[in-house]
Amino acid sequence: MYVVLFDIDGTLVKTGGAGQTAFLDTFREDLGVTEMPGDISFAGRSDRAIAEEIMRVSGLESSEELWQRFYAGYTGRIEKALSTCQGEILPGILPLLDALKQLDHVLVGLLTGNVERGAQAKLAHYGIADRFAFGGFGDLRTDRDDIAADAWQAAARYLAARNGHTIGEVMVIGDTPNDVTCARSIGAFAVAVATGGNTSEELAATKPDLVLDDLSDTDALLAEVQAHAPRTRNLAAKP
Repeated sequence: MYVVLFDIDGTLVKTGGAGQTAFLDTFREDLGVTEMPGDISFAGRSDRAIAEEIMRVSGLESSEELWQRFYAGYTGRIEKALSTCQGEILPGILPLLDALKQLDHVLVGLLTGNVERGAQAKLAHYGIADRFAFGGFGDLRTDRDDIAADAWQAAARYLAARNGHTIGEVMVIGDTPNDVTCARSIGAFAVAVATGGNTSEELAATKPDLVLDDLSDTDALLAEVQAHAPRTRNLAAKP
């Protein structure tokens, strides 16, 4: 099977800052961080890595108990934040997901820094949660390469449990240099799409296999996936 793994924020959707709003409100209201550090990068990172960095910079001792307090507050706020922020599904996403669904040799999943409940809330808000069978998430991981390995393992378990197929090729689609890096860590075909905070030129410098301005024109992407479709034997031909 050909496994296609999608990032969420900046790749599938833009939430209008809903994730950061829920994130920062949780730190202010639940963890008492009244002055947020201004130089924390969210793009291409896991929720856990971002939260633990804010804890350290704010003078809090990072611990499992503190993470669980943050997690409960964040996941309790994300749906409200999504309903108040103006976001969108990004160009070409729905036609691309439809096209991939028609290919019998393709399995579609997630590779995201979002915690799983946050990921599901975002996708459900935009009506696409049922498009993804499994994923790697940022609940436990601070390194995106580890999330990529988790996504690979989740795909393998999903296939083994349902039809006995195994993973053939893997594609990772994301909007940051970290998406390209983690794709390489699992030997995946890396697609970089300039719908997040990085330009096409910046993404090209990371040497992905394919760079796209957005996912409206996916001929090259689909050609790569279809090139690995199983060959159907012509039964009329001589053996």
